[in-house]
Amino acid sequence: MDCSPLIRRLSALLLALAAAPVAAQSAPPRLEVLIVIDQMRPDYFDRYGPEFTGGLARFLRSGVVFTNAFQDHALTETAPGHSTLLSGRPPASTGIFANDLGVGDSATVLLPASAQTGRLWPGSSPRRFRGTGLYDWLLARDSATRVLSVSRKDRGAILPVGRARGNVFWYAGGVFTTSSWYGDSIPSWLYAWNMRGGPAALTGKEWGLFRDPATYAEADSLSYENSEFGARDFTFPHRLPADTGAMLLRLRDYPWMDSLTLDVALEGVRRTGVGQREGTDLLVVSLSTTDAIGHDYGPDSREMHDQLLRLDHWLGWFLDSLAVLVPSDGTVLALSADHGVQPFPEATGKGGRVSFKAMAQRTAEENLARYDIPIGVTWDLGLITADLAALRARGVNVDSLSDALAREARAMPGVERVFTPRTLARAPEGDETARLWRRTIPPWQDWLIAATSKPGWIWVDAPGWTEHGTTQRVDMHVPIIFMGTGLGPRRVSRKVTTEDIGPTFAALAGVRPTEPVSGRVLPEIAPRR
Repeated sequence: MDCSPLIRRLSALLLALAAAPVAAQSAPPRLEVLIVIDQMRPDYFDRYGPEFTGGLARFLRSGVVFTNAFQDHALTETAPGHSTLLSGRPPASTGIFANDLGVGDSATVLLPASAQTGRLWPGSSPRRFRGTGLYDWLLARDSATRVLSVSRKDRGAILPVGRARGNVFWYAGGVFTTSSWYGDSIPSWLYAWNMRGGPAALTGKEWGLFRDPATYAEADSLSYENSEFGARDFTFPHRLPADTGAMLLRLRDYPWMDSLTLDVALEGVRRTGVGQREGTDLLVVSLSTTDAIGHDYGPDSREMHDQLLRLDHWLGWFLDSLAVLVPSDGTVLALSADHGVQPFPEATGKGGRVSFKAMAQRTAEENLARYDIPIGVTWDLGLITADLAALRARGVNVDSLSDALAREARAMPGVERVFTPRTLARAPEGDETARLWRRTIPPWQDWLIAATSKPGWIWVDAPGWTEHGTTQRVDMHVPIIFMGTGLGPRRVSRKVTTEDIGPTFAALAGVRPTEPVSGRVLPEIAPRR
């Protein structure tokens, strides 16, 4: 009997089985986790990766690392960046195109979480967010889907989730809380966590170096660091204020803020049961201290080096603890960032600072004096917005006003290009800078000018700190790393964007976006089935 056909069929079957995704990868995960490190630059992994031993090391050495990943829009800020991460869409679609027009909402109030926040403060919400995101897509398939999102910043917690009223919490006034958008009270588990007084226990604590000083190559005592508004704290060790009230306000600028955020997230997983049921749940943790330290000390500072070592350590603890609650073989994680940061001009000897603040304020004051009403002039980095309908109703030629402001802006040192609504509409499709602004400004948004800065120039009106928000590579380039059963280690060099994260998570969970998205499923993470 000739067995060769049977052998050939068996060989083909074995080859097909070997090429197929492993079962753990093809089964929908129980928990999808997004870790956002605010202001995390990918070159930090290259620079400090050999020193990492905790959570950052695990992502770097065990995950699928996309080395050419970007926030693909012009205003590289926290709110726009976070809005892209799970929506699959750019800021021009989500409506969250600038920090100042992000999540602040006077129609809501912060919920009084303990005796420390006994009065009501203006709250935050996703009211301006348009469309849907990953959590909505999961809910459309399974109404029992659970979500937990925690951050030091309100926008970091709110915007990855979108408009849904889930478990969304952030730090304010010494406690973790939420706003009336999400309910009438905070859950009992979070109230109990706040009452333990973890933040207050840090009063007067000293931030010294995490490791032997000889292991830090960066210079200390650089006088241009952390000197905004007359502050002069630029040398290790740094000490939190001895007054508890003052300390609770300053805590966000110190490394322990990340450890507290991770602790709240872990307690939330325990108490809400996220990831502990049949079906896919979502956990978002946005860590903000790297952003605060980057602004104060810059990306090349000893403080940034130390912050990342501490973050690596705490993130390792968090991942180990999470695995106790939700088995690792049912969890898929992604790590990314909302933007990067520019170095201090003083550090590079190149570039400088430029601001539209005075020009925008003058425009607002002149129109208020003439028409006796505010016309909504605001500025955010290189963008000036206004209530164009109010201006036109009073006979103002808006195009002429935009042209005049554009001429003034072009004469400023550090300004590279300036668009008005007319010139942006006329820019050719191949104009990369115009493309970035089109992906930033929603078609319904009124604005007067939008500008980009020259390399090395930052949108800051005073010395003492550095900034992001430009279209320079160091602001747009971010990490994207996926980690989980059946993934990595692998490095992928093709260009991807943060808008790809949400659709990829959706594909892993076996759902589709419920509206058109620009992001694409990453085949290295979610192969076609």
